Amino acid sequence: MKVVVIGAGIVGVASALWARRDGHEVVLVDREGPAAGASYGNGAVLARCSVVPVTTPGLMRRGLRMALDPSEPLFLRWAKLPGMAGWLARYLSHANAADTARIADGLAHVVADSVEQHEALAAGTEAARYLAACDYAYVYADRAAWEADAYGWGLRAAAGFVPEIVEGAAVREREPSLGPAAGLMAVLREHGMVLDPGGYVAALAAQLEREGGTVRRAEVRDVTLEGGRVVAVETGEGPIPCDRVVVAAGAWSGPLMMRLGIDVPLAAERGYHLVWRAPEVRPSIPLMLAGAKFVATPVAAGLRCAGIVELGGMDGARSRPALDLMRRRVRETFPGLTAEPDEAWLGFRPAPSDSLPLIGEVRETGVIAAFGHHHVGLTAGPKTGRMVADVIAGRRSNVDRAPFDPLRFV
Repeated sequence: MKVVVIGAGIVGVASALWARRDGHEVVLVDREGPAAGASYGNGAVLARCSVVPVTTPGLMRRGLRMALDPSEPLFLRWAKLPGMAGWLARYLSHANAADTARIADGLAHVVADSVEQHEALAAGTEAARYLAACDYAYVYADRAAWEADAYGWGLRAAAGFVPEIVEGAAVREREPSLGPAAGLMAVLREHGMVLDPGGYVAALAAQLEREGGTVRRAEVRDVTLEGGRVVAVETGEGPIPCDRVVVAAGAWSGPLMMRLGIDVPLAAERGYHLVWRAPEVRPSIPLMLAGAKFVATPVAAGLRCAGIVELGGMDGARSRPALDLMRRRVRETFPGLTAEPDEAWLGFRPAPSDSLPLIGEVRETGVIAAFGHHHVGLTAGPKTGRMVADVIAGRRSNVDRAPFDPLRFV
């Protein structure tokens, strides 16, 4: 079949590669080219333990307190909130035990085997050199702070992720870059990291071309259907005929779904990262700083710190208070780091109101959704690509796709 994949982030590139390996004629199209958005800016971790959604019980109370405290890693652009009220109400409605357990189970389907999925996607290609196996640790001030996070660790344990606990002086023996503010590490085995996420996704896109696919830079304007089936993708450079379309445009996917009559409750969560290219110190493995809600990863360029949650749309400049807070928290965590960061980045995470991605065909139109991965896009991209290839081919899958039904909001 002729397949057009819209969006050249990790999800789109993985979908295009697996579809091409099934023998389809594949065109990958993106207005800015491969890895221009959230697949460039992220924590660079293959976080297979990331099954805990933001919407855990008590979020409304905690969220309001955090939003009013400038020392907390949650920021709101208040003028934008009225336009997000509907999404926010639906988002908060899932902050209960039953929904949280259901969401965690769904996320496990797309993240738990992510290291193997990335290795399979990149095997034998130039992209493989960007992957590294590693441990992944959550860092807490002390045991009390770790025990306060027991609900999330219970969800991780149910998915098979039980940490090794390192405390006191043993923390700095294990990770000398950490300062005295770190009193406990919860270490998880068999994770991974991407040494240069932008380079990795670009290398996979180049591999698609080597395998006979096409990569085009163009703005997608519409999807044309005839008799209820997709026949073309309309771009600024003209139509691209097709039999199947994969919508993998991340936070920009909502308007394309609207053209099919489906209003997806999808918000763009604003996320940040900072990069130190020649840091005085850096950790040996990725560290999630639990209290500060950001990850610090030793990437090829140096040290990348990514995190912060900011709600408020896709327009406007970077938030100085958000970046300043991250800088302060980084220095508290790594007191040996005194240099200023060399790069500050803002991007947009696609956040469905129920924290689960949309993966599957939209009715029988030939349009396949593959977006809405919130905080796990890099981790879950290759697994999602396999699922998309199964949908295109009409193959049965060993993954229950029901939690990701793109029509679940209709």
